[in-house]
Amino acid sequence: MEKPINITVVGSMNMDLTVTTLQMPEKGETVLGKEFATYPGGKGANQAVAAARLGATVHMIGAVGDDSFGKELLVKLQKEGIHTDAIEVKNDMSTGTATIILSEQDNRIIVAPGANAAVTPEIVEKQRKIIECSDIILVQLEIPMETVQYVTNLASDLNIPVIMNPAPYQDLPAQVLESATYITPNEVEALALFESVNNDSIQDKLIITKGSHGTCYYDNGNEVLIPAYKVNVQDTTGAGDTFNGALAVRLGGGASKEEAVSFANAAAALSITKVGAQSGMPTRKQVMEFIAD
Repeated sequence: MEKPINITVVGSMNMDLTVTTLQMPEKGETVLGKEFATYPGGKGANQAVAAARLGATVHMIGAVGDDSFGKELLVKLQKEGIHTDAIEVKNDMSTGTATIILSEQDNRIIVAPGANAAVTPEIVEKQRKIIECSDIILVQLEIPMETVQYVTNLASDLNIPVIMNPAPYQDLPAQVLESATYITPNEVEALALFESVNNDSIQDKLIITKGSHGTCYYDNGNEVLIPAYKVNVQDTTGAGDTFNGALAVRLGGGASKEEAVSFANAAAALSITKVGAQSGMPTRKQVMEFIAD
């Protein structure tokens, strides 16, 4: 029996406002939608849920507004067994939202940060004891870049591995690139990253998700591709977050890159067989049974 993995997620919490349509609207076009629903989301919260369902002990550091969405998100995380004491409630801000259009097995997403913009380095510093007890840390780019930089530098100083998921993409400061242990862009984010950074300088840190083509990383300069699993796709929203949460669970437990990526590929594949970023995230038992089959 593996020891419990302690994971700290520093990141965003959003309510996802999702509409499905048969046709993705063009510029200036109005189309009829089929269904509308709200789902708990935000890259930080999604990755926290993914890791918790896979058996990790998870602490979430973030912020929500003092509104109905914020209350609902906190309750949801607590039901998943995630520690929420480090999530601040901001009375003067709204909870972050993501408006998602689903069509033709693809999505378009617009994020309004809300209280996520208030996740400052000061908030992180107040939770230093949580950080210090972590086996691995997850951070994304739906919170201020100064906070991302603070987290990665702190993790580096404490010799704690940190996964930097550069989404939604922004140019990363040199200190973040240097301090991050792993950098996990998708194909689009990787192309943007390589426009401003020499691939060779960060190659050993890269784990690049390529959708249906699988995931690649580098071993002594050689690209290694771990194939994706074939599944019936219902909704790709949250697949990357599931991957990162699963990756953290295995890397935080001491697995090799190959083992961790293979496991994360399986978890991400299962997640896209259901609608909703968090609702499709699998348990560890489900992932192991899926791999065995």
